[in-house]
Amino acid sequence: MINRHTTVRGLAAAFAATTALAAVPAVAADLSGKTIEYVIPFSESGGSAAWANFYAPLLSDALEGNPTVVVRYRPGAGSTEGANWFQSNQNKDDGTLIFGTSGSTQFPYLLGDPRVRYEYKDWQVVLASGTGGVVYLPPELGEKFDGDFDDLKEEFFLYGSQGATTLDLVPLLAFKMLGLQVDPVFGVEGRGDGRLMFERGEANIDYQTTSAYLSNVQPLVDDGIAVPAFTWGALDDDGNIVRDPTFPDLPSFKEVCEATEGCETEGVAWDAWKAFFVSGFAAQKLVYLPGSASQDLVDTYTAAFDAVKAREDFKEISGETLGVYPQATGAAAQKANEAATTITPEAKQYVLDWLEEAYNVTLD
Repeated sequence: MINRHTTVRGLAAAFAATTALAAVPAVAADLSGKTIEYVIPFSESGGSAAWANFYAPLLSDALEGNPTVVVRYRPGAGSTEGANWFQSNQNKDDGTLIFGTSGSTQFPYLLGDPRVRYEYKDWQVVLASGTGGVVYLPPELGEKFDGDFDDLKEEFFLYGSQGATTLDLVPLLAFKMLGLQVDPVFGVEGRGDGRLMFERGEANIDYQTTSAYLSNVQPLVDDGIAVPAFTWGALDDDGNIVRDPTFPDLPSFKEVCEATEGCETEGVAWDAWKAFFVSGFAAQKLVYLPGSASQDLVDTYTAAFDAVKAREDFKEISGETLGVYPQATGAAAQKANEAATTITPEAKQYVLDWLEEAYNVTLD
């Protein structure tokens, strides 16, 4: 059995490794005159599209021969349709196909969703991107939050959700662990729609990923319309959850859980939440080559992403899209891939039982 805690510690330590540890090809594969299809299993309006379109031109500049890198969209079935398509194209071995996943692709895999016909172990990872998220409240509830939710357990919360098995699994499970009475309104098409519900007064608790929070929620905070409560946190070198580096003044979920009566940061519920937090945030987005791609191609892409990260202007141009989270390559990306696609049987069963009991959701 895989030791989850060892895996997560390895992920955090690998994220901290220098790029000098990444493989460097003796002779980079020359992709001159070729078109690289950078496929993501989502529509062109979401966060994954912004992530892919940020990297595409930089990757074109960094790869040998400066090939054209074009982002292609293959949405459907919560991203499993595109992932199944990539699985069927594992013989594409010329370096002209790469695939980008997100937590929305990892979660069905972790849960054993019957729609999943893809196997991460068949794929070769070349990049792993982390991100964060912030939970916020309206002012009348925010003034009752003092680092714990003990004074808010009698409140009734409405939360706009894309579905219990999407990335919203992380906040919904966190709300349960905190003992909150949260009624999710399922069916919103994206977190942006959840934010609009909050702005219209149709929801009174919400979360947004870091980039969306900075762009769309921080102005609400500045205007006194929203009050940030906590972040999901980040991982340190030992695999512990610490404060998000983008929001160092906000407590992490772990801090809030420890301060809230009845919320535990050890045991199967915590292990389950942490597994999906890593998959959905700490190692949320990953780039893969097909399994048939040669080691030279893997090394070539690894070196190209390293070159992108080494740009003098990378921090400046990446801030809005990527934040200050790790962009892992080489051994670090492999550790991230392992952590993002691994869950203990006990934690998996806990989540499956909770989904059925709380939301009548089964994955048959």
